[in-house]
Amino acid sequence: MDRMIRNTQQETTMSLDTAARSVRSKADELVPSRYALKIGDIDVMVISDGVLPLPSKMLAHNADPTARAAWLDDMFLPPDAFDWALNVVVVRSGAQTILIDAGLGLDPDLHLPRAGQLVKRLEAAGIDLASVTDVVLTHMHMDHVGGLLVEGVKDRLRPDLRIHVAAAEVKFWEAPDFSRVSMPPGFPDALRATAKRFANEYHNQLRTFEDEHEVAPGVVVRRTGGHTPGHSVVRVASGGDRLTFAGDLVFTVGFEHPDWHNGFEHDPEEAARVRIELLRELAASRELLVATHMPFPSVGHVAVAGDAFRWVPAFWDY
Repeated sequence: MDRMIRNTQQETTMSLDTAARSVRSKADELVPSRYALKIGDIDVMVISDGVLPLPSKMLAHNADPTARAAWLDDMFLPPDAFDWALNVVVVRSGAQTILIDAGLGLDPDLHLPRAGQLVKRLEAAGIDLASVTDVVLTHMHMDHVGGLLVEGVKDRLRPDLRIHVAAAEVKFWEAPDFSRVSMPPGFPDALRATAKRFANEYHNQLRTFEDEHEVAPGVVVRRTGGHTPGHSVVRVASGGDRLTFAGDLVFTVGFEHPDWHNGFEHDPEEAARVRIELLRELAASRELLVATHMPFPSVGHVAVAGDAFRWVPAFWDY
């Protein structure tokens, strides 16, 4: 009961007064695509960058097609293609405002008009790009860095902006290996080009780390590898509360079938190993999980279910 009272009394202060902001939301947003919560004294907001329509095979290219089709049917999902969510997180800890990942941005050659919504949705939430002190990148795939490459965005960011990314990730994209991925045509070339452009445009802002780095009080980024060599997760901890942003380590199918390989994984076996390790850790700690491609707002818990896991969505806090 004390926790409930505290949560009711603690309105988020991150320029996230959602009641006031909702009046200023874009007219075309029936439901504002943001969700705010508190982790102790730290403000957290999940913001949707939109959705990516992708072939369902990319969920599990090593799975038996019949088993994959059965899982999709059980989840009331179409058999051939479905919408992958794109979530980013904004965190305020003390005087720092931290953007975790930056969405897709704009790539007209890939025909993804429903993604790349981050900038306007930050504005709708009342978050000024100039207020962002730090960016943390889970990895450098284009749906995580592309928002920083949208025309005019860099000019609106602070000149002393710090972009935190694993050193192994920067190194990987100097000569990336796509030999073990399973992507639609056009994606490997787009990923290479976007990562190269990002590294060129923001090299002065990059702050690399080896294994773990505290970005702000209670906000720690840790390299896991797997999905990409420098893939990282971010843990937010304050006052006994904890939340992990898992980036691309966990997809919707990964709870029941953590050994199924996602088409964007550069080292599928290592990604599966790290995924299982992380899910076990989150099930034991009972902390909150948010992930890039889980259905918005992607806030929930992990439970053990036999030899696999179960996703338990959190109840929305109105």
